[in-house]
Amino acid sequence: MLIQPRPLDSNSSAHERVYRALRTQILHGEIGPGEALTLRGIGKSFDVSMTPAREAVRRLVAEGALFLSSSGRVSTPALSNDRIEELATLRALLEPELASRALPRAHFALIDRLEAINQGVSQMVARHDASGYIRMNLEFHRMLYLRAQAPAMLAMTETVWLQLGPTMRALYGRLNRKDPPYHHKLILSALKAGDEPGLRLAIRTDVTQGLRMLKG
Repeated sequence: MLIQPRPLDSNSSAHERVYRALRTQILHGEIGPGEALTLRGIGKSFDVSMTPAREAVRRLVAEGALFLSSSGRVSTPALSNDRIEELATLRALLEPELASRALPRAHFALIDRLEAINQGVSQMVARHDASGYIRMNLEFHRMLYLRAQAPAMLAMTETVWLQLGPTMRALYGRLNRKDPPYHHKLILSALKAGDEPGLRLAIRTDVTQGLRMLKG
């Protein structure tokens, strides 16, 4: 007997579309820290009903990308100093380890690709494009970490990035960047030299130095 494919649930597909789009906006710092969102506003923005908007928000709250207050107000997280320190510490633990695991598989084609992405980072700095800068910066790190072949560790790292997205937008404004990240050059040099301790140090400094400047 042939099994008929289940018809797509329009609410389910709409919810997935809203979830992914909103998640990307938060990840890339397109929404500032502490910014309020409403289900009605989300529904209007994505041309969906309240149900898929509510489901998308529920998932993002579970991931820490959105905050739901006791009164039901939904917003992007406005991180305390302690929370920034905690997330910076997680990055310092996870990302050097991912880079270290990626190093044996860091062939020249990968390094060429990372250098090209870093040029994109420089272009975003020149354009003063904060969300573009965050997007290209994360792409630089993700491209390297994929070579680690450690999907669980990478998923944890991406969850940390997601929680930091709006704060990274605030950090970009604080730094008033005019040049690409200096430590990216050190990361590339360490990859070319096969220098594992140098790579760990460059990654750790790159992912934590700026965040800790936000603590006031």
